[in-house]
Amino acid sequence: MVKENNSKRTLDLDDVLTNELGEFGKFQIVNLLLVCFPLLVAAFPSDYIFTVAAIPHRCRIPECGEENKQHNFSPDWILNAIPESGSGFASCERFLPRGNGSLDFCPTNIFDHNETVGCDEFVYARDNSAVYDFNLGCQEWLRVLVGTLGSVGTLLVLPFTGFISDRFGRRLALVISAFNIALFGLIRAFSTSYTMLLITQILQTTLGGGIYSSAYIYGAEVVGPNYRVSATTVIGLLFSIGLVLLGLLAWVIQPWRILLIVLYIPPFLMISYYWLLPESVRWLISKKKFEEARKVLENIARINKTKISEESLQALLNTPQPVAAQNDNIGVFLKVIRSRILLKRVCTTPIWWITATFVYYGLSINSTNMFALRLIIYLLGKFCISAVLAAVYLYTSELYPTEYRHTLLAFSSMIGRLGSILAPLTPVLSLYWHGIPSLMFGVMGLISGLLVLTQPETQNTRLPDTLAEAEALGTETKIS
Repeated sequence: MVKENNSKRTLDLDDVLTNELGEFGKFQIVNLLLVCFPLLVAAFPSDYIFTVAAIPHRCRIPECGEENKQHNFSPDWILNAIPESGSGFASCERFLPRGNGSLDFCPTNIFDHNETVGCDEFVYARDNSAVYDFNLGCQEWLRVLVGTLGSVGTLLVLPFTGFISDRFGRRLALVISAFNIALFGLIRAFSTSYTMLLITQILQTTLGGGIYSSAYIYGAEVVGPNYRVSATTVIGLLFSIGLVLLGLLAWVIQPWRILLIVLYIPPFLMISYYWLLPESVRWLISKKKFEEARKVLENIARINKTKISEESLQALLNTPQPVAAQNDNIGVFLKVIRSRILLKRVCTTPIWWITATFVYYGLSINSTNMFALRLIIYLLGKFCISAVLAAVYLYTSELYPTEYRHTLLAFSSMIGRLGSILAPLTPVLSLYWHGIPSLMFGVMGLISGLLVLTQPETQNTRLPDTLAEAEALGTETKIS
């Protein structure tokens, strides 16, 4: 077990928020409104859905005078040069040429209709995608690689952001993430090659993808215990609203480069959060930054038009802190290994995350060719797993202490990405038996549900600040 001061606190921050400062006053509302902006922006790196969207394309026919990719996509003679297909004509092959024509006259007899060849160059129906600019016709694996690297970046960013947040503060982690999202998103708009596009995509998510978790942790810590569920539910909703906003902007702004400029110039405003947004007082207290914490507490009282007694200040700011507590990531995992309770918790929460992401993405991937009853069951399952994702985010945050909350939440979420990686493989298993994916979803859900029962209830409990307090969860009196 981690050696901590085991004397019980007579007062902690949740007590003071509940009884003196206010759990959801003007201070909390203003700062949660500020946090809304980064939560919306967190959805923007999904822009690859539109910036590298597939666009109709066909082989360029130089024998008929086509010299570049900007020609009429469907000239009258096109079926003379390209085979028919279910969508009109083939995208990646053409008839073997035997002669030459022109844009106005391209007869069928200058092509061998018994033999087809692949395309050397392409003509595109639209020019509002990077597929057009970088000539990615019939290279589907290259096109989707942007999204894949974006997902890899969101995996790599989690320990980086967790370290910054727990070592240097929630506010700095948020500002750094916002700046990197804006910087690399804007640079991506001026990509001169597909390689540059790929590099800036993975840099953006690797260095800026932690914006959501940073904003989430801040929002969860700024409110009192009775409003934590409501606040974090709204936080999750804002990410979905950000996706809707992204779709609307992509619909209005068709050129992909202009779309990126419009998306990523406004996030530079979040640099001002370093001065506008107060540091999480819970983090300040956990790091023994008592003078800064006092200023924030007094500011909360002033803005909320409440009072905090000198006795409460002394209880919060003079509580003995463990000298052994270190802020490095090696230290936290050594402490976890030495604590049976925390070790069990760290082994359990990633399984919840793997299950949640596996079922969430797996249901979407396997949602084709559905009849009415199956569609209803699918929608019900999608609703339930979406609620689980929101609950897992909050519950994981409540199980870990302030001093290491972001690091351990990031660890769980990082391991949970295995679920989203494995989900695309489930349709292959259905070739052996159609019920295998559903069986896997059900079994993993059942296992995770049983594992939830091994952890303490956190509703209306104090948010733990130290490892010792996290270990004591479930044994304390709940806050009414």
